[in-house]
Amino acid sequence: MEKSIQHPIHTHVEERHVPANEGKLKLPAPLKQLGHIRIGAIPLPLYVLMAVIVFAAAALGQLPNDMIGGLAVIMVMGVLLSELGFKLPLLKHIGGPAILSLMVPSFLVFWHVLNPPVIDSVQTLMKTSNFLYLYISCLVAGSITGMNRKTLIHGFIRIFIPMIAGTLAAVAVGLVVAMLFGYSAYHAFFYIIVPIIAGGVGEGILPLSIAFSQILGGESASYVAQMIPAAVIGNVFAIIGAGVLKKMADHNSAITGNGVLVKEKNGKTMSGSVYDGLKPDFALMGAGLLFACGLFITGHLLSPFVGIPGPILMIFGAALLKVSNLLPTKIEQGAYQLYKFVSGTLTWPIMVGLGILYIPLGDVAAILSVSYILVCASVILAMIVSGYVVGKWVRMYPVEAAIVTGCRGGLGGTGDVAILSASGRMELMPFAQISTRIGGALTVVIATVLLSMWG
Repeated sequence: MEKSIQHPIHTHVEERHVPANEGKLKLPAPLKQLGHIRIGAIPLPLYVLMAVIVFAAAALGQLPNDMIGGLAVIMVMGVLLSELGFKLPLLKHIGGPAILSLMVPSFLVFWHVLNPPVIDSVQTLMKTSNFLYLYISCLVAGSITGMNRKTLIHGFIRIFIPMIAGTLAAVAVGLVVAMLFGYSAYHAFFYIIVPIIAGGVGEGILPLSIAFSQILGGESASYVAQMIPAAVIGNVFAIIGAGVLKKMADHNSAITGNGVLVKEKNGKTMSGSVYDGLKPDFALMGAGLLFACGLFITGHLLSPFVGIPGPILMIFGAALLKVSNLLPTKIEQGAYQLYKFVSGTLTWPIMVGLGILYIPLGDVAAILSVSYILVCASVILAMIVSGYVVGKWVRMYPVEAAIVTGCRGGLGGTGDVAILSASGRMELMPFAQISTRIGGALTVVIATVLLSMWG
């Protein structure tokens, strides 16, 4: 049975109504009109002022090379690019905010528009401070513990069916399309298809490159350069696919659970979070942050002993606590409300950081061709379509099943963030992480064994 939910007790604070213009400087009419234009939630003049300050500091070499400097950069860029993505024709229907937030910064790095202080501060934030994994930890902890228990149990059991079907479809279709364009089956499988479904760069391509170098000889870096373009292009098509699925769901409510993955036996939607109606409690959100950090550290601590990646252990740990009802209700509430805050405010800025650091357009440009792009697109399309069809067959919502299956074609955890943000379904993060990480790990092992036999 679900645990009963107690509303948080809030200390009464006497409120005083403050007139809107009390104590404020009267602005000239033109400037006042500009103030009605907003970039995200920020009035345009204030946004421009903050952007000028951040990039002027970078130009003068005074941008702090720490979390503050890095956050300032990705927030300024993320707010603007996501706003454009939501409003530009065509793009707004295919995941525009995710595409622009990811690709525009990558092009700016490729064209040397962003100067070293900007890139250094973002690297300090995202890599040195591991801000990306803090973000993912908050998403995983909150989305799992705030989830309906039935949804969680049935979702974890069923997700492997469309995941396996999608992988087989991707390999089969990718091989056929590649061979039609003149690629050998060997090259298509090991250098295009496998990099796309290997689970990202750090968890997939880098281990693969080491295995390739040991089996075939040569430097692992040369294999990384050959595999990364397929992963990047596949990730872009997966984002576009998620955006298209969102558009389909907007027009046909029967094919989507609006972020809920599975149906009940009677065909009804399993309820979402029991915490959605509660007023945010900031103290509990702080407890939720500690819980998220504790989960991540637990996974990191146990990983060397059990041979399972830390993020996967974190997911299983959160799911076990939820299913067994061991976690206090208040902590579940705090973790869930923190997840809602983080996913609502930091997703697009995080995408900017990923675009600056993780999308090597130089490697992509060196190997790019129309046939190569079409092969990558066919791999992603096969996964999404098979996930849609098979998901419907096993009583999962087709749109959500297709999105999670499509995450197999993303750049690991970074790709999951991009794909789910394009679909507007960040609550699917635990299932996407399972699909990406477990599916990717199995892909790396199987590909290594086949290469040792084939190579």
